[in-house]
Amino acid sequence: MDKCRPSRKQRTLRLRRFGLVPALLIASAGLLQPDTSYAVSLSQADVLRIGKKIWQNECNGTVSGLTSWNKGEDFASLGIGHFIWYPKGKRGPFEESFPKLVSFISKRGAKLPTILLGTGELPCPWNSRAEFLQAQHTPPMNQLRKFLVDTIDLQAEFLMVRLDNALPKMLSEAPPADRASVQQQFERLTKTPRGCYALIDYVNFKGEGVLHTERYQGQGWGLLQVLESMHGSSEADAVDEFARAAKAVLTQRVHNAPAERHESQWLTGWLRRVSSYNGG
Repeated sequence: MDKCRPSRKQRTLRLRRFGLVPALLIASAGLLQPDTSYAVSLSQADVLRIGKKIWQNECNGTVSGLTSWNKGEDFASLGIGHFIWYPKGKRGPFEESFPKLVSFISKRGAKLPTILLGTGELPCPWNSRAEFLQAQHTPPMNQLRKFLVDTIDLQAEFLMVRLDNALPKMLSEAPPADRASVQQQFERLTKTPRGCYALIDYVNFKGEGVLHTERYQGQGWGLLQVLESMHGSSEADAVDEFARAAKAVLTQRVHNAPAERHESQWLTGWLRRVSSYNGG
């Protein structure tokens, strides 16, 4: 489905390049400071195109898929990126992203539906998957779905902003000896449209890899772990190497996962998604 009209005028969006500061400064300040240069420039059309690919990956590009609650999960998955929204009093190991999306969209001037009005980060009003499914055709759900349809382009921008913010987080989490390599591999991928798509999709799909709650047997599965597995230098085969590394990381995640989660049921789909990065 194509959106009838964009929420904002056509423009160019840029990802910041974050440079490494001297190790002494890192040790004394405990922070990584951003460089003022820029690594990537994407047009609004490019960002929207990537956003629609991610929408296709998450829910086959369907409007109904914009409001989902997957079987076996304790949270709703909303929007083109299936952004996580936990009910009141519930939290899990995965990062909640839907309230951040709502805040981003609100600051851009879009009108929020009644269900999203209020102060602070509102919890998901449906307490279980059963409640959520029963509410599929109620006015609040229809308003939420319309809001998500009308803000496809802003959701795509939000995905890009998340990637923009990912690099400093990863550099802070990575061992000092690995930071230069992580940044090199990140920048290597940003040189091509396919590389940008791979980065934006994967960080939305499996996170930055910096949360210690997102670990099985001490091993993560996010973007950081994929970049740490890469060692090449050629721009031409960067996406191919990224796809191979991502498949290995995801396969290891399933191997490490608690048996009761039955994550092997999802692995084929995950690997198929990663194969889309290099046209495989």
